[in-house]
Amino acid sequence: MMNLFKIALRNLLRYKRRTLLTASLITVGVVFVLVFVAVSGSFKAMMIGQITDAMLGHIQIHKQGYVASIDNLPLNLNLNAKTAARIDEILGSQKNIEASSPRLKFGGLFSNFVESTNIRLNGIYPDREFKTVPLLTSRISEGRKTIAKGEILIPALLAKGMKVKVGDSVVIVATNKDGSVNGKQFVVAGIMEGVTGPGGRDGYVHIEDAAEVLRMPELEISEVAVRLKDFDRLQPAFQDIRKQLETEFRKGDKFPLEIHTWEGLSPFFNIARMLDIMTFFIKLMLVALVLISVLNVMMMAVYERIREIGTMAAIGTPPGKILLLFMMEGLSLGVLGTIIGGGVGLLLLFILNVAHITFNFGQQQGLLLQAYVNPMDFVTIAVIVILVSVVASLQPAFKASRMEPIVALRHV
Repeated sequence: MMNLFKIALRNLLRYKRRTLLTASLITVGVVFVLVFVAVSGSFKAMMIGQITDAMLGHIQIHKQGYVASIDNLPLNLNLNAKTAARIDEILGSQKNIEASSPRLKFGGLFSNFVESTNIRLNGIYPDREFKTVPLLTSRISEGRKTIAKGEILIPALLAKGMKVKVGDSVVIVATNKDGSVNGKQFVVAGIMEGVTGPGGRDGYVHIEDAAEVLRMPELEISEVAVRLKDFDRLQPAFQDIRKQLETEFRKGDKFPLEIHTWEGLSPFFNIARMLDIMTFFIKLMLVALVLISVLNVMMMAVYERIREIGTMAAIGTPPGKILLLFMMEGLSLGVLGTIIGGGVGLLLLFILNVAHITFNFGQQQGLLLQAYVNPMDFVTIAVIVILVSVVASLQPAFKASRMEPIVALRHV
């Protein structure tokens, strides 16, 4: 086997220009795919991180029918105190959950004592919320990075439009579940930059203040946001949580809760899927490039070496060894292109990271591009290139192994 490999390398070196051209084409394909996968993967991870870690969380739990009516923030579809407490116990027993945060969402009227406008608010326990969505504090551009009772965090667009500053007093007026109206005065503790997507321009108050504004005799919850320890295990964790909740709350065919991953709550999941589809087609282009390049060079090699092949067959070289020889040449081209392309691709990624390229996503400015390749993606690309190189050499190799020695020796 080693002797065949040495002969294959020697044959490739006999045609340096052709070998170099083919290896260069494979190298360009590998570099292009590596850089695209790394950059698109970085953007995808950044986008998902901004959505999940700044507002949504990884998983959310609601009362059945709430998500379909979420634009109206219905108070009649909240989880009661008993149900919310039991959900909290179940989530606390899950080893793969890092944090969870109950929220009380409602719409109200925001007034600075001069003019009024609509606002969407989230009543939260600050400590739990900041653990569940750790990037939330990074969105606070002015003021303190937390809130206490009697304080409010408001969106930057609202603050600018209403000319409200940190430390100003404002009033929130809301309609309760029974239709009555109540109001409460707050102090602006901070101003938040928005994030593109549902909930990206909401304000925040302490959950006990929210219950007071809505005159709730006992605290109700609109949703529970969940953060996982390992985001890569999103679907298994989702299934585990759903199974636990169904065991506890399902009665016959009726299940009073609905559970969603971030994918079912954010329209940006479709963009993430598009990136995955684009990556798939880019890999197909790499396969086509390698296939055509190697197939072309191997067919030329067979055509130009017909008398040589006839000589090998005439001196008793088995067809299987001739077949294996040409397959070794294809394998060598694939390995060479992969090694060079991988090295150049990783060097380009290092340069991109050192350059500190930034981009904007929605209202978030100056997000840093951190291009990296998952080791499994790198291995996958390498295996694809090498396998396709071998497959592309099969037809020419098979043709060479089936040649009749006499006919091949007569070839001019």
